[in-house]
Amino acid sequence: MTLTSIAIVVTVAAGLYGLHRLLLWAEGRGWIYYRRQSSSRASVGSAMLEVHALMEPSKKHVLEVREEDEARRQEAGEGDT
Repeated sequence: MTLTSIAIVVTVAAGLYGLHRLLLWAEGRGWIYYRRQSSSRASVGSAMLEVHALMEPSKKHVLEVREEDEARRQEAGEGDT
């Protein structure tokens, strides 16, 4: 390996580490989800129910019941589990 190759590898590694630290900082500020936090699976399910409610309005009561249950859990202090 030549000195130029080693310099390139070190530069790329330093750049990737810098990008990693930048993404962790942005996650800490709440701007993105990167490593430490993740979106809940329930949010994906709720989004799919919204789409389903648009296509079949008769099924909208399922979404309303889920939202009421979520509100009750948050008031009781159970959080998102």
